[in-house]
Amino acid sequence: MFRKPTERAFAPRTTRPTACFSVTAEAEPGIMPRVLELFAKRGLVPSLWHSKVAPTGELTIDVQMDGMEAPLARQIAASLRQIWGVATVLTAEKG
Repeated sequence: MFRKPTERAFAPRTTRPTACFSVTAEAEPGIMPRVLELFAKRGLVPSLWHSKVAPTGELTIDVQMDGMEAPLARQIAASLRQIWGVATVLTAEKG
């Protein structure tokens, strides 16, 4: 049986902005869990996670977190920069 979706199903999930993080690091096995840990220990699940290893051996991780306030995003970005093997962390805000 097909149910017609309600208007509520299409309502925006959040009115707060989405925090975006782009991490460039060495392609080492421990980098991804260390990045994810910074969100997990705060009880957060990223709304988007994309990672890719370039032919040069460089790991790029793009993470988005819906509804994250700017002060927390800055704190997480600073913590990301402290992870061994991380070369750069770029941040942006959308929405």
